[in-house]
Amino acid sequence: MLTLSQDQNLNCTISYVLERLSSFDVAQFLPSFDNLPRDPYLDGNYRFRRFSHFKISNHHLVQLPHIAFLQSKTYNPLLGDVTREYLELDDALIHLPAFQTLVLEFFEFCQRCSTFDEVGVHQIRITANENAGNPAPEGIHRDGVDLIGIACIHREHIDGGETHLYPSKHHTPDQKPAFTKILEPGELLVVDDRQFFHFTTPVKAQSPQGGFRDVFVFTCPGLPHNQR
Repeated sequence: MLTLSQDQNLNCTISYVLERLSSFDVAQFLPSFDNLPRDPYLDGNYRFRRFSHFKISNHHLVQLPHIAFLQSKTYNPLLGDVTREYLELDDALIHLPAFQTLVLEFFEFCQRCSTFDEVGVHQIRITANENAGNPAPEGIHRDGVDLIGIACIHREHIDGGETHLYPSKHHTPDQKPAFTKILEPGELLVVDDRQFFHFTTPVKAQSPQGGFRDVFVFTCPGLPHNQR
């Protein structure tokens, strides 16, 4: 089930893993993205978001009680130290077998690279119209967890949105990223957040009608270390 990038292994000497999700159709997630509320903590009205976190017990997802989301300014200079309240994921999505399979797919990596049995799930839509949408307004950053996963679900009428990985936040202009790719629908990128900083370039609409990018962002543990 796990497909590793060429120079990776699973003993967590690690790095990043790019996997193609071929066991189910990601299109079944699309209706839930149409029901995302606007992120009230970000100017521009281009990010829509929900957040839930789960304990994994005997290969089953157990939704944990609601909690606000809080990152340190060490990891998020834009919204660090801001207590953020996001609505939970829709129940219909949580009970969807394909969603549970996707979370457990990410958790397979967590079992090899983390001691935590919790996973956070951020459901995010970035929109673009006459203005670009910025998936990473905080710039090149880490999330303050052990592992992150970015699962691309859909891209519609957009250019850009290329994901970069860097070994250091303060790279020089002539230093190329360790990894660059526009994640396509059905691709999951898993990254050791302790070793790499990540960034995704802005998305631009291909026409005046606008466009959007839908992703799930997974974290292990489910909350940043500063919040535990």
